[in-house]
Amino acid sequence: MLDFILVRSIFVVGFSFAAAYFRPQNENIWAAGLYGAAGAVLAIFLERRFARVNLKRTIGITVGVVAALFCSALISVVLSQLGSDNSGAIHFIQIVCMLVLVYFGAVTGASKGELLNLGAIGGVFAKETEANSLLKILDTSVIIDGRIADIAETGFLDGVLVIPQFVLHELQMVADSQDSMKRTRGRRGLDVLQRIQKMPKVVVKIAEEDYPQVREVDMKLIELAKAYSCKIVTNDFNLNKVAQVRGVEVLNINELTNSLKPVVLPGELMRVFILKEGKEYNQGVAYLDDGTMVVVDNARRMISKTVDISVTSVLQTTAGKMIFGKFDERNQSAATVSTHAAAATQGADRPAVRREQVVGES
Repeated sequence: MLDFILVRSIFVVGFSFAAAYFRPQNENIWAAGLYGAAGAVLAIFLERRFARVNLKRTIGITVGVVAALFCSALISVVLSQLGSDNSGAIHFIQIVCMLVLVYFGAVTGASKGELLNLGAIGGVFAKETEANSLLKILDTSVIIDGRIADIAETGFLDGVLVIPQFVLHELQMVADSQDSMKRTRGRRGLDVLQRIQKMPKVVVKIAEEDYPQVREVDMKLIELAKAYSCKIVTNDFNLNKVAQVRGVEVLNINELTNSLKPVVLPGELMRVFILKEGKEYNQGVAYLDDGTMVVVDNARRMISKTVDISVTSVLQTTAGKMIFGKFDERNQSAATVSTHAAAATQGADRPAVRREQVVGES
């Protein structure tokens, strides 16, 4: 960072001296040096702005500016034929046309540059696109959630996990919060990051890019993903939708969890533990090991008991999966009677065996 500051300072000073030395004869030396310094500062500002622009937008801006300069040159030739060479109005119109066309060319090229498919060009662009597709930016919520560490440890996440600097800053603010619950969540997120960094098969990169003009962290994540042409890993529903609207691919941990839940079809039998009473009349509620809610009809009197139910329907919602079932007390009673009968039969057989053994020994 200090090296960049030193090089830029030398550039400003050198540009200022060059402007003062090559100034027109009637120009003041201090004014020329000041103009040169201002031009150097403007160039540094543009350089820092262009450093945040991805390759697609850079190519789009370049093509747009070149096309605009070509069109302005043609217009200048036509205008020069309409008036004398020394006409100030003609020169003014030529300069205005050039500036307007260059502006529209740069803006149009930047917006349309996102439509470029660099991977189809091949060569260096194909390698860069393939490398960027392996990058995955982690959201603050998915780090605090902690399941990303388990997924990374299994090896299902390939490529490089990118941790933006502003996400680290947000985690630190949450960890230093006055609220004990937020403080616990923030510290857990930092512990999860340390765990991921210690994994030998996982590569973690800290992204230094920031977007001061963007206030919300979610929008910063989207801008960074567009700059890197990579995906965002999150479990935030709102960020998922906004990113998809902005054309950024998202890996949602909640969607992955829902897809891994066991498939249950209507008519299948399940054994569940009725935990509490349901909202409707004579309903009971149970939960599977993965947290899936099971609503059971006719099971209000079976709270705190394990029963066999028949699945009637399965409902998939944004919050997860819900299973609806029905408890048949007659089937449960028949199963209980058969179990007791089997136990009695087994108990009756044992003394007979013992009596036969005694007779044999005697």
